[in-house]
Amino acid sequence: MKLNELRDNPGAAKKSKRVARGPGSGKGKTAGRGIKGQKSRSGVAIGGYEGGQMPLYRRLPKRGFNKPNQKKFAVVNLGQIQSFVDAGRLDAKAEITEDVLVAAGVVRRKLDGIRVLAKGEIKAKLKLAVTGASKAAVEAVEKAGGSLSVTAAATAE
Repeated sequence: MKLNELRDNPGAAKKSKRVARGPGSGKGKTAGRGIKGQKSRSGVAIGGYEGGQMPLYRRLPKRGFNKPNQKKFAVVNLGQIQSFVDAGRLDAKAEITEDVLVAAGVVRRKLDGIRVLAKGEIKAKLKLAVTGASKAAVEAVEKAGGSLSVTAAATAE
């Protein structure tokens, strides 16, 4: 293979359509936009406009509500904690607090607290202290011989 034989894959480079370049091009004069009207002009953003008819997004009733002071928890599954214990990044003998979980890299940040959910299996005997936990997670940790204490901040279910 020589430099002059280098080619792109067929169909990889598509030539852009050159509009408004004279009548011989087939896309001259109005450049395929038709005659007059809002869409023939530049700078048009119609979005949800329906030609003056009441748009769909205004015909439908408003629904839902976003609580302005809702708490956002960082979620950790038991399986994740177990994998970090197995990898030696968490000490199973010491108490595992939220700061320990962040330091180990199980979660990136605490947000309004860390909530433990029961996905995955836990085999290690752990002593966890977190902001929230599901009932199933508490049962799973106690079944493995450990304890999971939920701090007073929130017992969110």
